[in-house]
Amino acid sequence: MEWSPLLRLLWTLLLFRADLSGGVTITSTEQTMITRAQGEKVTLPCTFTFGPQDTGSLDIEWVLLQPNEEQTVIMYNGDRIYDKYKMDGRVEFVNPNPASGDGTIDILNLEATDTGTYQCKVKKPPSVQTQRIQLTVLVKPTKTKCYVEGSQEIGTDLTLKCKSQEGSPIISYYWKKATEELPANSVSNADTGDLLVKNASQIYSGVYTCTASNRVGTDECSLELNVTPPINRAGRIAGAIIGTLLCLLLLAFLIFCCLKKQREKKYEKEVHHDIREDVPPPKSRASTARSYIGSNRSSLGSMSPSNMDGYAKTQYNKIPSEEFERAPVQTPNFQPPKVAAPNLSRMGAIPVMIPAQSKDGSIV
Repeated sequence: MEWSPLLRLLWTLLLFRADLSGGVTITSTEQTMITRAQGEKVTLPCTFTFGPQDTGSLDIEWVLLQPNEEQTVIMYNGDRIYDKYKMDGRVEFVNPNPASGDGTIDILNLEATDTGTYQCKVKKPPSVQTQRIQLTVLVKPTKTKCYVEGSQEIGTDLTLKCKSQEGSPIISYYWKKATEELPANSVSNADTGDLLVKNASQIYSGVYTCTASNRVGTDECSLELNVTPPINRAGRIAGAIIGTLLCLLLLAFLIFCCLKKQREKKYEKEVHHDIREDVPPPKSRASTARSYIGSNRSSLGSMSPSNMDGYAKTQYNKIPSEEFERAPVQTPNFQPPKVAAPNLSRMGAIPVMIPAQSKDGSIV
């Protein structure tokens, strides 16, 4: 397409005006988006040139653009550097003399909160130029763990799990076997980190490694899969039942022993405190004295007159005085009624002959 004379004239005038008004120009416009990992260092470029009409004082300012404000990061003004801001100690100019045309900065030990849009503004009156760079700080996958979900028996389906506890999205997971390829009937999911193994066989046993990765780094974990023959479940169930029964029997025996022990203690306590009604009360001193005197008198009656003199005197001296001096109890005389002999015969009485005794008790 050919340009008309009018369009050529307008284009020439624009170029001429640009040459006349040429001022500060930022030349480092190649990088507008940068991605780094947390903890690393990033370099944000900002090189520039001056125009002949730029005679004012040089002012270089880096800011982090926020939704409602601009947060100063570092500044150069009047041959001095000002860096006591939010990133104090982590940001610096690459060139100690930014006035030479290099306002590039380094940010050290990046943090996830450093993500945002950074603007470099170069001002040398009457010219002003700006450049923006989008910085994204990501976290590498870390603390990745591998484990097996499901039974590791022949013929079963199991799943190898892989998950990173830390890391910026998007994280992708890849499984591999140490010495050979993955089983033919396995299915891998790169988004969830699952490796599904169907109809497991002993040839699937071995060491498996999972690699978690995102845009800024990787992390790995490994596990050992050991596929074994099925376990005799019937034997396990029978053993569990027998063990349960034995435990119940042991518990019942212990309860029985405890109850028996309690009954024995209760019986011993009752016997100890039981009052026997058939045991007569203890004799008083008076009755004891009378029994003692009576026994002595009976024994005296059986003795001959030749040995009574010394014995009687000695024995009666042992009786307590107060009991001995006590007046004897007066017993009323009770004479049974006399019954005639004929009446006794009618009543069925049997006549008995009683031998006569002398005064000393001998039979006549």
